[in-house]
Amino acid sequence: MTTHTVAGVVDPGHRSQTLRTAILRSVSRSFYLSIRFLPTQLREPIALAYLLARATDSVADTQGISVPVRIETLKMLSDGIQGKSSRDVVVDLIAAFVPLQEKTSERQLLESLPDCLGWLSQIEQADRNDIRGVLEKITHGQMLDLQRFDNPQEIRALGTAADLDEYTYLVAGCVGEFWTRLCFRHVRNFARLSEDEMLALGKRYGMALQLINVLRDAGPDLRAGRCYFPEHELNAARLATSQILSEPERFQPIYRTWLEKAKAGLECGMRYSRAIENRRVRTATVLPALIGARTLSLLANAGAAALQCTIKVPRHEVRAMILRLAVSFASRRAIDAIFERAAMR
Repeated sequence: MTTHTVAGVVDPGHRSQTLRTAILRSVSRSFYLSIRFLPTQLREPIALAYLLARATDSVADTQGISVPVRIETLKMLSDGIQGKSSRDVVVDLIAAFVPLQEKTSERQLLESLPDCLGWLSQIEQADRNDIRGVLEKITHGQMLDLQRFDNPQEIRALGTAADLDEYTYLVAGCVGEFWTRLCFRHVRNFARLSEDEMLALGKRYGMALQLINVLRDAGPDLRAGRCYFPEHELNAARLATSQILSEPERFQPIYRTWLEKAKAGLECGMRYSRAIENRRVRTATVLPALIGARTLSLLANAGAAALQCTIKVPRHEVRAMILRLAVSFASRRAIDAIFERAAMR
């Protein structure tokens, strides 16, 4: 990555700006749209945490490298994020992963990891501690996922609903808590509710967003040997994991149950968003719930066909949501109206 230098010294401000714009925009569509609304003091740590999480996710998902090696690399990469190993070690670790990335944006992201760690070392201590805390949980969830689904030739299911809840918490629910702590520290009069109440709602909100990902990606995951739906529920329906794709109608009652749970989690996200006093932060916070509500509506309308097609909210609908938020200054009445429209269409 090209960086500006003065007398041979890398300009950390330019480095973080490049990471936060070009790289972040290339690896995330909806998140980049949300983060632009945030005040600078929030944008920096949240963008950095997201980039680190996406980088570890790229390592976890790299095909062509064995699962044990990916798990070991994630452990050592986690040590680098926690400050227990040097950036040089991280560079050596990811060297074999970079050329295997199918997307240019993912290659650039992994190549930027040393810069991300340099940025992390420059960020204020409290934010650095929170970033390290949330990344520790995320990488643990990623490693657990690799251990559970270590054979793509065999479709395995999670054992219980608690296992799915654990997964959605480790990779996303903890992000809701992270977001909440940052906002209470950096935003004056952040919310009408207490920090404990917002932490609980933020956790449920994050878990719901990840559950939507699980529902949306159920077909591709099954074809890759991963079933996030609890085995005990499948057993009760006398449905084997190998039958889900061939008999999707029998799977629909289980699928719809988790759709409803995701909807309930998004309601927590709306309660969380309504409680936020700062309109810019409210806009950034509520946008994923609005997109999530529309995604759930599309999945419900698709029915059994959702396992065979790609469900994604069209860009023009997302732009329309953003425009309505901007015009209304993200008033509480407006975000409720947008949410209801997204959920009902």
